[in-house]
Amino acid sequence: MIAPPELDELCVNTLRFLAVDSVQKAKSGHPGLPLGSAAMAYALWDRSLKFNPRDPFWPDRDRFVLSAGHGCALLYALLHVTGFDLPLEELERFRQWGSRTPGHPEFGKTPGVEATTGPLGQGLANAVGMAIAEVALAARFNRPGHQIVDHFTYVLASDGDLEEGISSEAGSEVGHLRLGKLIVLYADNHITIEGSTELAFTEDRTARFAAFGWHVQRIEQSNDIDAVAVALKAAREERDRPSLIAIRTHIGFGSPHKQDTAAAHGEPLGLEEVRLTKEGLGWPVEPLFHIPEEALEHFREAVARGSTAQAEWERRLGAYAEEYPDLAAEFQRVMHQQLPEGWDANLPTFTAAEGPMATRIASGKTITVLGPRLRELMGGSADLAPSTHTNMDGAGNFEPENRAGRNMHFGIREHAMGAILNGMAVHRGLIPFGATFLIFSDYMRPPMRLAAINGLPVIYVFTHDSIAMGEDGPTHQPVEQLVGLRSIPGMVVIRPADANETVAAWRIAIERRDGPVALVLTRQGLPVLDLARYPGIPSGVPLGGYVLADSPPGTRPDIILIATGSEVHLALESQDRLATEGVRARVASLPSTDVFSMQPDRYRDEVLPPGVPLLVIEAGASLGWRSYVGPQIAVIGVDTFGASAPGPVVMQHYGFTVENVCKQAHNLLRQVKEKP
Repeated sequence: MIAPPELDELCVNTLRFLAVDSVQKAKSGHPGLPLGSAAMAYALWDRSLKFNPRDPFWPDRDRFVLSAGHGCALLYALLHVTGFDLPLEELERFRQWGSRTPGHPEFGKTPGVEATTGPLGQGLANAVGMAIAEVALAARFNRPGHQIVDHFTYVLASDGDLEEGISSEAGSEVGHLRLGKLIVLYADNHITIEGSTELAFTEDRTARFAAFGWHVQRIEQSNDIDAVAVALKAAREERDRPSLIAIRTHIGFGSPHKQDTAAAHGEPLGLEEVRLTKEGLGWPVEPLFHIPEEALEHFREAVARGSTAQAEWERRLGAYAEEYPDLAAEFQRVMHQQLPEGWDANLPTFTAAEGPMATRIASGKTITVLGPRLRELMGGSADLAPSTHTNMDGAGNFEPENRAGRNMHFGIREHAMGAILNGMAVHRGLIPFGATFLIFSDYMRPPMRLAAINGLPVIYVFTHDSIAMGEDGPTHQPVEQLVGLRSIPGMVVIRPADANETVAAWRIAIERRDGPVALVLTRQGLPVLDLARYPGIPSGVPLGGYVLADSPPGTRPDIILIATGSEVHLALESQDRLATEGVRARVASLPSTDVFSMQPDRYRDEVLPPGVPLLVIEAGASLGWRSYVGPQIAVIGVDTFGASAPGPVVMQHYGFTVENVCKQAHNLLRQVKEKP
């Protein structure tokens, strides 16, 4: 029920001062956005947003993303008053150890928080991914008379969100895709941390988004709840274009000395300024965290409203299940992130006769098999599909004319691609993947980090994985990227040695539901490790590392050659040469140091027995290997930048030869022997 104006104002001020009190009690936080944007947020949550506080994961709820995550005290206030499982005590513990009200929203920590935001622009791009997921699932599952997937994605964004380049990448992509069910409320308050936006941000923002193909509206009075509600209605009716509603807000609204200043952004108002602000807006100074009974009663109407909406949807889902039982079961399966039976049956196996084969090509052959079996598998590349081999045959392109297509074209927008994948993952119902060259993973590091923080099942396909890619030179040859990816907590990085290890790596990526996986693949062809000769591959790769080729039976190895990716083959050749020189060597393939480090000590000691010298061979930065495996170690790596020349020539000049491996092995053995 729409409230009278005086009740609307009471509700808005309730939100404002719950946020202000949270920040002031914590002596830390951002009061400016909640004061300035409470009215527009209230208009959305009270008049438009479809949600059920009693079931935050109802599949057909609208999604709300606070891209301006620093204003999270406002979101926590909304969640509490509308009836989510977020007690008032949690607002009183804002930004404290163990609370469910952290300093920026964290998905999975607070009921009702749809995305982890704070790094500006990420939430807006996440929302693009959510909107993509909604329309893709609708195309797959909806049938005439049965709209079981039909919801909107809303965003509250700030000047800072729009300043970040990712907003242009994502805004351009979603404008091209014409996703009309994405609606962004832009809090245009003209202030950033350093002062007025006039210092660095004078473009016509609405014209920019109009040029992207968005439907743009402007509201000059941020506290005009009815005007915001009318604009939201118009945005919902515009189905062929995403919408931007630019609302002129005033940061720190109502604060006598801090409104419209940078001082209102990222620090508490101060006790005296809180008192003056409350008095100026007719709010009692005490008690803190005051919620008028009539305001709470109106807010809590959301519980009945949401329960009714969900019950109606469940009735429709039941009717759908009667007419389309197989589709209904499939919908429930994908939304619960369950894999279908037999999804991995008859995955490719490769023989030595099929080599040499680049692991990017083996990956493409695996995707070709997986695509028809996993219709939730959806993704693409940053304009590199012919090189990354990530196009799914027969799956069609996802575009305005074909919402059922599963091959995505992200354009040359790695940063947005990463954040969009996160949004697709957090929405549920899809297994998203994105591809580019390994060197360009640097462009998408922020969303990869957020995927790891959130435990999102996103798959990255990174090809052209080392200096062996050759002629393009040091700008395109990754050196430090492997160690950088491995340093992200929760990220599983897999660098397979051949086609068969690549198939095993894809199995890990598909099965992992609690975090991202990066597949690191070669451009150059590699020999195929025939399963008849190396039967340990299928069981060894899931453990992260295994003994690929051992020293003679019944002997303890003198040295262990550890390698990943393409260098495994160099290790095998070197093992043969060392044998002729009287050195017993073991070759251990470690496609994933992350997964290997999770194994029990007993297993790791079986693969890498304590006391046996270790020689690591990897065409990447050596940082991290010594601390990982101990003091009796040498590393053949790349600790400078690459060079432009044919790949084999570059590898030779950087020491990736049998001669150098054997030389370094003998040196290490001599040093160990000479140690007292």
